[in-house]
Amino acid sequence: MSLSRRHFILALAGLACVPSARAEGWSSVTAAEATQALRDSLSQGARAAIARLGRENGYFGYAKAKIGLPKNFARAEGILRFLGLGKQVDDLVLAMNRAAEAAVPEARDVVLEAVRKISVVDAKAILAGGDGAATAWFRKETEAHLVDKMAPIIHAVAERSDLVRAYNALSSQLVKLADIKSELATVENYVNRKTLDGLYTLIAEEEHSIRAQPLNYAGGVVGKVFGLLN
Repeated sequence: MSLSRRHFILALAGLACVPSARAEGWSSVTAAEATQALRDSLSQGARAAIARLGRENGYFGYAKAKIGLPKNFARAEGILRFLGLGKQVDDLVLAMNRAAEAAVPEARDVVLEAVRKISVVDAKAILAGGDGAATAWFRKETEAHLVDKMAPIIHAVAERSDLVRAYNALSSQLVKLADIKSELATVENYVNRKTLDGLYTLIAEEEHSIRAQPLNYAGGVVGKVFGLLN
């Protein structure tokens, strides 16, 4: 029998007994295993997300995480470029993303500590919550702490780079031209928020990958638990 035909027959057999198989499977999963599976998957996802974002072009080169202009700047981007300020606009965008790339590794310890503290009750709710539930929990548990933790890092990067000067130059131009002010007091606050947005976006992708492809983790508790959720 060919391998593809064997897989097809096994798939049909699996579909025929999914309810009983899952019931039997879940009966073999302890609360400790379910909690550990979630901790392992969250740790893997967070580490992967931070490693990917915390390098050159981690934000700037990734469309879903790239930090663009603050809203009011974006509304006036065409005017700024028309006035010959295109390079300053581009420099600001690059500087903001470089600040995020330098700051996001500082999230690692906070995120992993939150994972270590996850409770059995939390694990049960997250596993039953469907795709995105883990990321939502992550954000609720870590965002406020991360805002505080990364603020001095972003501030230090901003002072070492051309970020503050570029931001202030464009801001003053917008005020002169149309009395348009930034929606945030400083570029640092904006970058801090967008850095976290990018981090949670990538963590969500990692969570989706684990839920969608548990066979990639076959042989471990993560594959065992998440395989039963599909």
